[in-house]
Amino acid sequence: VQLQASGGGLVQAGGSLRLSCAASGSTFSLAPADWHRQAPGKQRELVARISGSDTTTYADSVKGRFTISRDNAKNTLYLQMNSLKAEDAAVYYCRIPPYWGQGTLVTVSS
Repeated sequence: VQLQASGGGLVQAGGSLRLSCAASGSTFSLAPADWHRQAPGKQRELVARISGSDTTTYADSVKGRFTISRDNAKNTLYLQMNSLKAEDAAVYYCRIPPYWGQGTLVTVSS
């Protein structure tokens, strides 16, 4: 499985971004998947997870602002990020265990 993350960029605080993670392989629709992030000097942390049955869970810090979803027809995982804050700035990684995407940088200006 290969994962290609995209969609990061520079956004003002309060703005929105949508991250995408395109996956190769035929088991995408059955696999749990998640987004993680790592800010400079901090450990990588789980942001959101979606199960094979599309049950979603979120870190407390992003609940109500971020939405994880998947399009099985496109083999793509998404992370819609709204009301972005300075503390959301990080490199975001998608994962379909045990595979990781390469990361996409999100910068939030205040």
